[in-house]
Amino acid sequence: MDFVDPVLQLQDTINRRTFLKRGSGLGLAALFTMIGTDSWASSGPAQKFQQVGGLPGLPHFTPKAKRVIYLHQSGAPSQMDLFDPKPELEKYRGKELPDSIRNGQRLTGMTSGQKSFPVAPTIFKFQEHGESGQVVSELLPHLASVIDEVCFIKSMNTEAINHDPAITFLQTGSQLAGRPSMGAWMSYGLGTQNKDLPAFVVLTSIGHGNTNDQPLYDRLWGSGFLPTEHQGVKFRNTGDPVLYISDPEGIDRATRRDMLTEIANLNKIRLLSARDPEISTRISQYELAFRMQASVPELTDISKEPSSVIEMYGPHVKTPGTYAYNCLLARRLSERGVRFVQLYHRGWDQHGDLPNQIRRQCDDTDQPSAALIKDLKQRGLLDDTLVVWGGEFGRTVYSQGNLSMTDYGRDHHPRCFTIWMAGAGIKKGVTYGKTDDYSYNIVENPVGVHDLHATILHILGIDHKRLTFRYQGRDFRLTDVSGELVHAVMA
Repeated sequence: MDFVDPVLQLQDTINRRTFLKRGSGLGLAALFTMIGTDSWASSGPAQKFQQVGGLPGLPHFTPKAKRVIYLHQSGAPSQMDLFDPKPELEKYRGKELPDSIRNGQRLTGMTSGQKSFPVAPTIFKFQEHGESGQVVSELLPHLASVIDEVCFIKSMNTEAINHDPAITFLQTGSQLAGRPSMGAWMSYGLGTQNKDLPAFVVLTSIGHGNTNDQPLYDRLWGSGFLPTEHQGVKFRNTGDPVLYISDPEGIDRATRRDMLTEIANLNKIRLLSARDPEISTRISQYELAFRMQASVPELTDISKEPSSVIEMYGPHVKTPGTYAYNCLLARRLSERGVRFVQLYHRGWDQHGDLPNQIRRQCDDTDQPSAALIKDLKQRGLLDDTLVVWGGEFGRTVYSQGNLSMTDYGRDHHPRCFTIWMAGAGIKKGVTYGKTDDYSYNIVENPVGVHDLHATILHILGIDHKRLTFRYQGRDFRLTDVSGELVHAVMA
């Protein structure tokens, strides 16, 4: 038997030609292509986008939208105080909710012990706005200014009555934790348009409504059983937006580059023997992190934004971690080719003191949400960006706790809630769906969570029944085994 020098054998293993010959063909070749790209490329808004990753054959048809900004209002906004006025309810103030309306609906533990369920009409005024004549609450004057860009779905409904399963269902298509999130599915299917930034970015904020609102869990933007490269990258609210984005003192870019190259070589050796796809993910994510050291500081520096833009987003836009700052950052991410930007704004879980809490919450969100629509439109980005705003369920018409002329609370209500959408692929200035006189039950055009998912995917050029991933012997998809397109809201 010929003697093989182990040092030479190791060098041969690392050799690029040998690696490609023994590796898994095009996948590893593509990996080298990605690693070998110019790490100093500009990631500013003027750059030309180039598709990176994604599945062959996608999109399935010509998309209306290239990207999504999802403004999730965590805690569940009250639809009847913001979007779904029921003026006739005032004459039933304080009276018991009829059994014929409640119809045996189960209650949460927070109101199951109540002996009375008094009807609590909103104390806020509503008015028609714009050429479309759509109606919104006085709490939303800035949204009223862009009302003709917006499509309301007032007949959303969900299967879950508590926050964790409801938000998990909305974000992943399943009430049980562990499935891939919406953004992860889109990263998996469509890839990214910017190799220097993640395909899926998450931004979080806490409002001034209920400051002790429900927590958020990283699994809400997780990749589930998809490769982990598709999970969302959460930007931090204080300090560096991404941990270790800055090199330690004494480490320059060339040194960092040499270090990553050596680590990649070691990982390639392990990949050859283990054939674990997560090692490929680790290599690619190290490279992405290196490129983000150049792209993220430029991205998060808003000092060069025109004063008119800063003023448009409101007084809190210069404070990192606020909803206003995150809305502006969502625009900057989108114009740089990030596929899916997910905002989570906490503070909407208003079981008591709702009138005061919802005022403060709208002060946080109304101006920045409307500014995002205006900003995208003036830059031509609204034509190929889909914006979605909404919570995980609605709120009850009956008061939780004591009811007065100035104070009330509302419990969780899965039977109906309102979301709005704007931008690419969406009809402007229309309202879809209708609830009964108590904003308690849907009477026209119900829209389920999987229907919403299917519609979002369709606008991105994806047939939701064909975007699947095989796991444990089954083909999974975001819409599980259901989901119907809501054609009436699509342009």
